[in-house]
Amino acid sequence: MGCRALIILAVALLSGMLLHAPGMAQSRSFRLGVPQAIAETGFLQYLLPRFSLKTGIRIKIVDDTEPSDLRLSDGSSGNTSGRAVFSGLGKTWALVTLDEANEHAARFRDWLTGDIGRRTVDAFEKNGEQVFTAALKQEDDSGPVLLSGDAIRGEQLAVLHCGRCHMVNEATRLSTIGSSPSFAVMRSFSDWQMRFEAFFALNPHPAFTVIDGVTEPFDITRPSPIVPVQMTLEDLDAILAFVSRIPPADLGAPIQYQ
Repeated sequence: MGCRALIILAVALLSGMLLHAPGMAQSRSFRLGVPQAIAETGFLQYLLPRFSLKTGIRIKIVDDTEPSDLRLSDGSSGNTSGRAVFSGLGKTWALVTLDEANEHAARFRDWLTGDIGRRTVDAFEKNGEQVFTAALKQEDDSGPVLLSGDAIRGEQLAVLHCGRCHMVNEATRLSTIGSSPSFAVMRSFSDWQMRFEAFFALNPHPAFTVIDGVTEPFDITRPSPIVPVQMTLEDLDAILAFVSRIPPADLGAPIQYQ
């Protein structure tokens, strides 16, 4: 074998050794964009090691303005897509996937929204108080995109404005009108988003609802027959964000006629 051939063989063998050497294989890691508000809580120092110790996947935390594979977002930066993972600090936080090809990022997303990840989120405390509440488990991630907005405030507004007629949550079960469908039932309708977005134009709402900058004020000669519902478009966006996160009621299979 000539000298040139020996050199080529040596280089090939060395390259193979380096390729399979520890630390030279494909990095088991991904970058997670995190807003400052989350970073300051110490939550990630509690959460991430529990995932990394189990999987051996390293997570590099970066600012949410830097390039990343996954990003925690409350929707304020324009990200309206993502999977809700927890609520806290007065907001609902979603995990936005920016690199679908990173299998390690996908594994973290599945872990965080699974039973173990959700229990880990709920267990984090600061000064003896729970800081975050895990989102409801999602059995199917193929449904509508979560709507952006402050879902926690949206629930409060829905109870205030809609709870006298509709069952918004368990707290309003006994204070509603029986003939009015619950939010969970309406959430099961295929056109639920349109119904909620335009509720003020659907009877009987126009008689007692005012949306600033959208609907006309009540005629002073024909005031609202009940205490009026008055809200802004920002309020409506918050309610929509809350509704988009309500699991649809299981109404059972359609009736089969013989």
